[in-house]
Amino acid sequence: MIYLDGHSTTPLDPLVFDAMKPYFLERFGNASHGLHRFNWEAEAGLNRAREQVAKILGAHEKEIIFTGGATEANHLAILGAAPALEAAGKKRILSIEIEHASVLGAMELLRNQGFVTGWIKVRQDGRVDLQDLKTKLSSDVGLVSVALANHEVGTIQDIPLISEMVHAVGAWMHTDAVQALGKIPFTVDSLGADLLTLSAHKIHGPKGAGALFVRRKNPRVRLSPLQLGGGQERGLRPGTPNTPAWVGFGVACELSGSLMVSESKRVSELRDLLWSILEQALPCIKRNGSLEHALPNNLNVSIEGVDGAALFGRLKQVAVSNASACLNGTQDYSQVLTVLGVDRNLARATLRFGLGRFTSRQEIEKAAEEIIFVVNDLRRMEKEFAAQTGTVYRSGGCTS
Repeated sequence: MIYLDGHSTTPLDPLVFDAMKPYFLERFGNASHGLHRFNWEAEAGLNRAREQVAKILGAHEKEIIFTGGATEANHLAILGAAPALEAAGKKRILSIEIEHASVLGAMELLRNQGFVTGWIKVRQDGRVDLQDLKTKLSSDVGLVSVALANHEVGTIQDIPLISEMVHAVGAWMHTDAVQALGKIPFTVDSLGADLLTLSAHKIHGPKGAGALFVRRKNPRVRLSPLQLGGGQERGLRPGTPNTPAWVGFGVACELSGSLMVSESKRVSELRDLLWSILEQALPCIKRNGSLEHALPNNLNVSIEGVDGAALFGRLKQVAVSNASACLNGTQDYSQVLTVLGVDRNLARATLRFGLGRFTSRQEIEKAAEEIIFVVNDLRRMEKEFAAQTGTVYRSGGCTS
C-alpha cells in the first residue's frame, strides 16, 4: 500500500532505530539512578537526547520535559498550570474548537473543576480571528492554547502575534507544535511560547515519546505534576525514563532539523502535484484549510457526490484518513471541518493526506490514479441507481 497518513503517524526512520537499539540491548540501565556504568551510559544517552530536542527549538536543555507522548504533554501543560493560575486568580482559559482532542479534553476537565473556558473564533480557513481574540483577552485570562499547525487541514497560525497579545494581559501561551515540528522553522523565542508540545512519532521517531517545553524565565512557568512518586524530569514526570524511546526522539529531531529545508520543498512539490492531478480530473472537489499558510506536507480534500464510507471501503492501495486518529470510535466525520463550515456528509467524504520523508513521486501518481478511478466509479453507480429508482441524483454536475 501507499502510505499517505503521515498526520496520524510516520514510519520509523532506520537511522533512528539504529540509535535506539543499544539502549534496549547494551545500555539498558536506569537513567535516573546513576550508581554504576550501565546507568551512567543510559543517563548519557538521555542527556544527549534532551540536548537534541532543545537544539531544534532553540531552548535550554533544562526546559525540556520528556513525556510518554503529546497527549500527556498537552495535559501536563494545561492541567499542570491550573494550580498556579488558580492561586493567581486567573481562572479563565482560552482555546479554539479545532484543537486536538487532548487539548479539548483538558479544557473540559478544568471547566468541570470551576475554571472558565472560552473559545476564540476561527475563520473558514482555520486561522484565528485576531479581533475576536482581542475582545476575549482580559486580566483574568491565565492561559491560551492554540496549535501552531492544525492536525487535519494543516493551517499554520500566527503564533508570534497571538503570543504578543496574550502576554499583554499577563497570560501564558501554550502551543501544540506536534504537526509543525520538522516541517517549518521556528524556535520557542520566535513563537513567544511559554509551553510547547512535541511528539516523536510525527517526525519518523518512535511512538510513546513526547516532550513539553516549559519556559524557565521571562516568564518563569510553574507547573504541578499530574503524577506523584519520583523526582524524574524536574519532578514533573515521575517514573523510570523510557531511555530508548527518548534517545530515538532526540535523533529524530536532529535528522528533521538537518533535512527540513530540502524535505519541506520536496514534499510541498509532491503535495501540489497531487492536488493538481485531483483538481483537474475530478469536478466538485474542495481543498480545505489555508492555501497561503499551510504545512508543506498537508492536503485536505473534500469530494462531493460520493458516500464517505463507500469511498474508504473502495480504496485498497492508498492508506489515508479523513480525520484525527483520536476520533476513531467516537464519530465518523471531522469536527475540525464541521467547525470550519463543512457539511457533515462532505466531511465524511474527505481525504486527509499527510506526506512524509519516504513519499515518492511515483506513489503520488499511483495514489491519484486509484482515487480518481474510485470516485468516478462511485459517482457512476449512484447515477445509475438514481436513474433506475427515480430518485434524485445527488452528485448533480460532479461527473467528469
